[in-house]
Amino acid sequence: MASELYLITPPRLPDVAAFCEDLAAALDAGPVACLQLRLKDVEDDAILRAADAILPVCHQRGVPLLMNDRPDLAITSGCDGCHVGQSDTPYAQARKLMGPGAQIGVTCKNSRHLAMEAGEAGADYVAFGAFFPSSTKDETTMASVEVLEWWAEMMTVPCVAIGGITQQNCAPLVEAGADFLAVINAVWGYPDGPAAGVRAFEAVLKG
Repeated sequence: MASELYLITPPRLPDVAAFCEDLAAALDAGPVACLQLRLKDVEDDAILRAADAILPVCHQRGVPLLMNDRPDLAITSGCDGCHVGQSDTPYAQARKLMGPGAQIGVTCKNSRHLAMEAGEAGADYVAFGAFFPSSTKDETTMASVEVLEWWAEMMTVPCVAIGGITQQNCAPLVEAGADFLAVINAVWGYPDGPAAGVRAFEAVLKG
């Protein structure tokens, strides 16, 4: 399977309507596997308002929307699933809340042990990273390309590579077997706009 794009929202959405326009353009520009709504240090009401606006943009294009950290808000907003970190709601609790049909992924940093645990528990994907320095997270664990190669060889559960990934540096992650590339700045901050950012990734992933 070729790698696919896994988009994550910017950590702040001061103008949700404007973001929805950018999102529509990005999703129309090329294949995107899913979008994660990741708003940090934001009131629940603001997260729910954002989800309410973003969800139809995604669903009109057949793209699932996952909520970061908060399975409770994912249920309230009608998201398709959630992504949980090691310090967030435990996977088992998220699954119990959201049910068997939800898509739930788990952050595993650079840990083979955490990834094995998540995969065996039934996670829909495991996420490894960060592979490169990230402007979104100040403190992060750096991950090795070897962990992707090991996972791709051993496991059938999909894996996501995250952390500072750009059109210029993603090739080794694709070659190592990452099923999805989680991207923030390289699309939303792309000089020619998000749609061009998606097209630039598509050119690399197809090539």
